[in-house]
Amino acid sequence: MNSKTKTIILIIALVLFIFIAYTLYNFLSDRYIDNNQSGNTSTTAAPDFKVYDLNGNEVKLSDFKGKPVVLNFWASWCPPCKAELPDFNEAYKDYGDCVIFLMVDLVDGERETKTSGVDYINSQGYIFDIYLDTKQNAAIAYEVSSIPTTYFIDAQGNIVSKHVGMIDAKALTDGIKSIYNGKCLY
Repeated sequence: MNSKTKTIILIIALVLFIFIAYTLYNFLSDRYIDNNQSGNTSTTAAPDFKVYDLNGNEVKLSDFKGKPVVLNFWASWCPPCKAELPDFNEAYKDYGDCVIFLMVDLVDGERETKTSGVDYINSQGYIFDIYLDTKQNAAIAYEVSSIPTTYFIDAQGNIVSKHVGMIDAKALTDGIKSIYNGKCLY
């Protein structure tokens, strides 16, 4: 084959590869929850999980059925997690009587321990409760691959939106408003 034929074959192969990659990307991305967007119109049932409160009592997401839930995965060693926690504390002050805040500390026993998470929260004077994911049950159920990650779950138990990475105060408030209609359900 001459070089002109090789070049044409290479261009056709490249165009075909790009087309296949683009089609596959669109197919796969449509199968997952919309990332970092409030107001997502599709809903997915929120998977149940078990975590523990600071007294060692088991707490499940299903315990809060009928109530809107803000689910946040964090750790005290994570700078973006620490940077967003003041906004969660303020949101908790504003909405904590009507919205459940499940602030899930991903405790691995090495990099993050129960003590390190609790000490950090106490040192900052945060008033929200934290829950310990000591068995990574919640992280596995939600396929958490990076932190911080925040889910907004409506009172019917559906994931309304998800935010991966540090969330700012406006996005947090918008997410809360997407699951909370301004009236306490409990």
